[in-house]
Amino acid sequence: MTATVASHRKPRQHPLASLTGGTRTARTAATLALAGAATATVFDGTGQAASPPTPAQVKGRINALYQEAEVATQNYNGAKEAAGTARQELSRLQDEAARRTQKLNAARTELGALAASQYRSGGVDPTVRLLLSADPQRYLDGAAVLERAGSHQATAVAGYARRLGSVRQVRQRAEETAERLATTEATLKKHRVTVVHKLDAAEQLLSRLTAEQRQRMAGRDGARKDGAGTARADRGTRGDGPLDGLLHGSGAAAAAAAAPNPRAARAVSFAYAALGKPYVWGATGPSAYDCSGLTQAAWKSGGVALPRTTYTQISSGPRIDRSQLAPGDLVFFYSGISHVGLYIGGGKMIHAPHPGAPVRIAPIDQMPFAAATRPA
Repeated sequence: MTATVASHRKPRQHPLASLTGGTRTARTAATLALAGAATATVFDGTGQAASPPTPAQVKGRINALYQEAEVATQNYNGAKEAAGTARQELSRLQDEAARRTQKLNAARTELGALAASQYRSGGVDPTVRLLLSADPQRYLDGAAVLERAGSHQATAVAGYARRLGSVRQVRQRAEETAERLATTEATLKKHRVTVVHKLDAAEQLLSRLTAEQRQRMAGRDGARKDGAGTARADRGTRGDGPLDGLLHGSGAAAAAAAAPNPRAARAVSFAYAALGKPYVWGATGPSAYDCSGLTQAAWKSGGVALPRTTYTQISSGPRIDRSQLAPGDLVFFYSGISHVGLYIGGGKMIHAPHPGAPVRIAPIDQMPFAAATRPA
């Protein structure tokens, strides 16, 4: 049966009950006054929701998303390269295991033949066989052959055991490589999802801007101050008139001539020829590039094999002080070394910026400079 509160029990006293009546009255009045003020503010129209972000704030967030996407892109590139290496290694190990297994099977067949022969010849005592033999000398000659066959059998057994061990080792390495490949492919998928997510978020923010704001964000207005030809180059476009071709040609020739060696000169010429090609994350050409894909392809044209990612390309040669930069040097940006461009002189580089911004010429002061290296 449910009991009710006993009449002799005192109800629990509220912590504020010890306050004097005057104090309670004052606090109540203050609370009502604040509530009334807040209500009045709402009805007066001064209490508003947070104002929408300004175009500058949207631009800052978009740039941050692009930079985050580029970090994920370099991680994706590294995982893709590792997956490719593991896949090739797995294929090689599988081929090697197949070859060694074939030799193992041949050795097993040989052992089986020797064992059967020994069983057939070993069923009769050698003394009895000698007495029963019509030609003792022929038997003795055969016995010598059997002795040699026994030695050959021991060699065959040892060879079989060796081949069996090698097959097991190769298969173990193949299993480990397959596990590493599976892990790497899972990492690859994770980075791919991150890149797509960041770029989708940036695209959604871009859609909030007007066409003029998007053009201004792409740097088209600011590029005009350097002249029509340079403006087109900074936009990453080739232009249609002969003056544009002359400007590009003269700029490429001057940068190549100032390069420290013929390999760097060819890399610079390649980068100039790539102006205007679209940025596609994970791309290495020839129709599209990401930042490290462009520098890798440029230096490949000069006969130098660079690794795939920004954080490995930075170790592809000696570090160069910013004051000693020469055309062809690789210039890296951000503390995480997530972006790279190809220096062309005059404080400028050719780089693949981000989606929607094709390969273009830009000042190296456009982003936080981190380091530079000269591929060797």
